[in-house]
Amino acid sequence: MTDITLYGTPISTYVRTAQLVLSGAEVEYDIKDIGIFNGDNQTDSYLKKNPFGKIPTLEIEGETLYETDAITYLVNEKYAQGKFAPDDLWLRSRMHQIISIVNSYLYVPAVGVLTIENLVKPGQGEEIDQAAVEGAIAPVKTALEAIEKLAAGDPYLLSSELSLADFYLIPIFFYVAKTPQFDQITASTPKLKNWWEKVRSLDLVKKICS
Repeated sequence: MTDITLYGTPISTYVRTAQLVLSGAEVEYDIKDIGIFNGDNQTDSYLKKNPFGKIPTLEIEGETLYETDAITYLVNEKYAQGKFAPDDLWLRSRMHQIISIVNSYLYVPAVGVLTIENLVKPGQGEEIDQAAVEGAIAPVKTALEAIEKLAAGDPYLLSSELSLADFYLIPIFFYVAKTPQFDQITASTPKLKNWWEKVRSLDLVKKICS
């Protein structure tokens, strides 16, 4: 047991983002699986930690912190000495811009639609909603094209070093890369396709996402 506990199901992209930052900072932590499909996140005990029933939630040093952006900020500043945020003001601003694009425009169509329809529903014996899939393609492409324009780094999104922006995008790519629409949604984003080929082989990524 450690004094740091991360609550959330390991299949969640946001939980994986938190895990990437924690593991990248070499922080020892326990993970307590809180399911979002079986009601674990709506129990009284969990709602006392997170009144919105969302994941992840982090318990650390007697404090409770929820919202992925807050968790990753704290871990990066406290345990990684800020190394996952560029020193340059403009690059750091671009990092936050990419994170905001992921949160506001990419997550729902990429995970909520493409991933659920293609990867989850068939395993549950449900039919794929092809109309929903088709409707998700354009917004996913728009979000990825916007990130592509901001991705000026090499081999990572912003520089030669991993940043929080990479950690937000990696878990989503892990899923959408398995969908039949992957080549279509990345046809106009060659930098992101090359980025994915590089980051997917990182030991850290394989440890958390595989």
